[in-house]
Amino acid sequence: MQGPKALLEHQNHWKTDVGAWFPGERVVFRGKDLFHELQDMSWMELLLYGITGRIPDETQIRLFNGIWALSTSYPELRLWNNRIAALAGTARSTASLGVSAGTAISEALIYGRRPDIRCIDFLHRTQKKLDAGHKLDELVTQELKKYRSVPGYGRPVVRTDERIQPIMRLAKELGLDNKPYISLAFEVEKTLLAGRWRLHINIASVLAALAADQGFSPHEYYHSVVLSFSAGMFPCYQDAAHKKEGTLFPFPCSAIEYGGTNKRSWIGAPGSRGEKDLPQKLS
Repeated sequence: MQGPKALLEHQNHWKTDVGAWFPGERVVFRGKDLFHELQDMSWMELLLYGITGRIPDETQIRLFNGIWALSTSYPELRLWNNRIAALAGTARSTASLGVSAGTAISEALIYGRRPDIRCIDFLHRTQKKLDAGHKLDELVTQELKKYRSVPGYGRPVVRTDERIQPIMRLAKELGLDNKPYISLAFEVEKTLLAGRWRLHINIASVLAALAADQGFSPHEYYHSVVLSFSAGMFPCYQDAAHKKEGTLFPFPCSAIEYGGTNKRSWIGAPGSRGEKDLPQKLS
């Protein structure tokens, strides 16, 4: 429904089942009293419940705690999103603005959140086609022909991904290492390595597979990890904020190799034209 009628029907009210605040009385969180029914929930448990509407079990809570702690929160200033948070610190902006900006640019095409949703979508699509009788090597080839890549495979800088071993160690401890989607993720890697592509699995595919095995939809998984880089951003912000202002990774103009037209001569600079040489009128 479009137009004024739709707007009038929603004027002054919003029908929702996600929750409500009753000032001075109580808070309802997805149909439950936050202060009485959910008071013992951990933050991760509450986050997952808010996203999915399903109360997570202890295995899921430990899994996502591990995902956040082991695979996404490096306190490394050279990482693209952490650098944004650190730049906010060196510019004496606030931590809120720095971490918000770092989170926003985490939606990168190659790194971060966009590959996350592409990975779990690929796994869902592939498993559905396998159930319909298709062959995995054909599906992988089709994916490469259509998109020129398979999300979650290959990694810049180094081939191996140091995060996979600790995450899979946790998955084994939780009894999640042989579930259908995580098994599929590693079967795709075998297919890629057996062919001419030589692409190793990276953490994005592993995490997406673990989430898919927990019944998470692509958007539920995406929402569950949107903030997961933040634990690495805060120390980067603090590190830059506690050092001399404006000194984070200075880059001198002399380091730029210029190959364009002749450099512009600035007025007042040695060898430049003086004010007397300027035209008297602008046209």
